[in-house]
Amino acid sequence: MPSSRPCPVCGTPAADAELFIARNIDPARLSEYSFASRKKPEFMNHQLVRCRTCDLVFVDEPPPVEELAQAYHVASYDSNEEAEDAANSYAVSIRSVLEALPQRKVALEIGTGTGIFLEHLKAAGFEELIGVEPSSAAIAAAPPARQKWIREGIFEEGNFEPGSIDLICCFMTMEHVRDPHVITDAALRLLRPGGALVTVTHDYRSVVNRLLGRRSPIIDIEHMQIFSRKSIRELFERTGFEKISVKSFANSYSLRYWVRLSPIPALLKGITERIVAPSFIGNRRLRINVGNSIAVGFRPK
Repeated sequence: MPSSRPCPVCGTPAADAELFIARNIDPARLSEYSFASRKKPEFMNHQLVRCRTCDLVFVDEPPPVEELAQAYHVASYDSNEEAEDAANSYAVSIRSVLEALPQRKVALEIGTGTGIFLEHLKAAGFEELIGVEPSSAAIAAAPPARQKWIREGIFEEGNFEPGSIDLICCFMTMEHVRDPHVITDAALRLLRPGGALVTVTHDYRSVVNRLLGRRSPIIDIEHMQIFSRKSIRELFERTGFEKISVKSFANSYSLRYWVRLSPIPALLKGITERIVAPSFIGNRRLRINVGNSIAVGFRPK
């Protein structure tokens, strides 16, 4: 049985948190895509509570780590086009971070998918590229040239040498891990002095997510916690990073994909997708801030 946990950012007991959204899971609706990236929203979730201290929304009784790892391992993958669009947006957003790094030798991406973003880091001059990905389907979808960079499994700090990495990226992954401090604490130890950790996370306090409420795609069975700008900054600060910045982040996707994410009724969505998908306008890229944040922190020199 799941056991109750305190806030995974600040440690405040779950008993002191307030209910955010009650549990809503229908086992009959679970599928091979329930733990896949960029899936069509299912609007199912574990019980979520909000920490009154650091503002994090989190699952107070999460599934065991092993259960989550298995769910991601067997998940299907069908989002190559959207992954490429996301990687392009990430590459544009971290240019200033790359310029601030003392060197560009080793880069690590946690939750790399098919490793498409590693291509951008290679073009930026990194000598060694490492991606960690739990989904075997995502790795199988990667071209052979990128598969050699990817290690299958859950990220484990012990697989890397302390102080050996210049850049660690974790995009749309911090919500999925059971304990976000496992990522940030490890990153601080693994980075060389002056190295950077970059994350992109959902911001539940953004205007769009507050307007959508329960119909927001961020309310999802995969998410063990959901950040606000305040809570992701506090995570970085408590870990010991410096020169921390948290800013809004805009994604660029095809209109076809934006329709797929939209919270409109299923019948209307199906009709809209059939009209938009084969048309020229369906391939049109739109850059929209849908309530995400990019956070950056540097290891002290």
